[in-house]
Amino acid sequence: MEKAWQLRLYIAGETPKSVTALKNLKKYCEMHLKGQYKIEVIDLLVKPQLAEGDQIFAIPTLVRKVPEPIRKIIGDLSNEEKVLVGLNIVPIKD
Repeated sequence: MEKAWQLRLYIAGETPKSVTALKNLKKYCEMHLKGQYKIEVIDLLVKPQLAEGDQIFAIPTLVRKVPEPIRKIIGDLSNEEKVLVGLNIVPIKD
């Protein structure tokens, strides 16, 4: 069975950083996880109470809920290699 990736991106409004993070995330997912992922975007300006559940302290933050363990990446996700390694999508190169 294929892995299903559940990713949650926390943002605070439509800031340039948030827009860039979402765009980068979608691009990486299409390249590396095509058909195997779900992205949930949570705007903390709309639902600030949701920040507590995943212990969000900075924006934007990407949280990988599934597969476990939960992993977090903070920032606009512009460094593709860092994101892919951080999410454990690709193995760390020696």
